[in-house]
Amino acid sequence: MRKAKVTINNERLQVSSEVLRALAHPLRMKILEFIDKHKTINVNKIYNTLKLEQSITSQHLRILRLAGIVITSREGKFIHYSIDYAKIQTVLKAVDSFLEVEKH
Repeated sequence: MRKAKVTINNERLQVSSEVLRALAHPLRMKILEFIDKHKTINVNKIYNTLKLEQSITSQHLRILRLAGIVITSREGKFIHYSIDYAKIQTVLKAVDSFLEVEKH
């Protein structure tokens, strides 16, 4: 029996892996849920409302930003965060494609 040739987009899968690693932390998921609930929110509201240290919140937001999960915008001295839903959708598609290949 001959196996079908499988093509995996390694670059897309690598990016998706980085995003999944960023998501694989309970505190980052809590921060993302909070951002999602408010659509756009400034960093002060995040750490004050969630009762987190500013430095810890900033570290986790940095990881999410580097993974491309959140988008920042500046308004005066405040930095506002929102979720890049398109990026998350791309990651989900890449993972789904990879899992489909694995099934066959």
